[in-house]
Amino acid sequence: MARKMVVSRFRTKLLRPADSGKDDAWSFLVLPKRASDKLPRRGRTTVRGTLDGQALQATLEPDGRLGHWLKVDRALREAAGVNVGDTVSMAISPVEREPEPRVPRGLQKALAACPAARSVWERTTTLARIDWIHWIESAKQAKTRKQRIDGACEMLASGKRRVCCFDPTGYYSKSLCVPTVAE
Repeated sequence: MARKMVVSRFRTKLLRPADSGKDDAWSFLVLPKRASDKLPRRGRTTVRGTLDGQALQATLEPDGRLGHWLKVDRALREAAGVNVGDTVSMAISPVEREPEPRVPRGLQKALAACPAARSVWERTTTLARIDWIHWIESAKQAKTRKQRIDGACEMLASGKRRVCCFDPTGYYSKSLCVPTVAE
């Protein structure tokens, strides 16, 4: 059964992250709760739509409060003719089918070295693969990411198709959140 595509229209402010240093390469916006509530999942969700009339397809990140935020790169900002601090118009809807995620290099190597894990990985759903990758990438330190890659391969090799003990919304674990706004 085809899912009805709901378009959310809203206005929100384009923000600068506090930890970007002098780099203005990216900015972000936070979706209003009513727009996030219309999306099919609280974790990473791919949408297409427009930012001030400029077409986009992007993956929203969970904000840790059961909502979403969007990283806006310089190219999109310039194409839309907007600047940090501007209030922008958005129109978004979830994509009909989530695109396959980019598999991090370390995980690619680990899966290649473990055929049993790779076999289960290839039989999982796209959303399960998104969650595995999100769990690995949400680690702040390289050492922890490596441990998670090793753990993922062990769990997959044992037949586990979904990552356990990971809240893809960040709500319960507070492992994921919207960036802090620069003053």
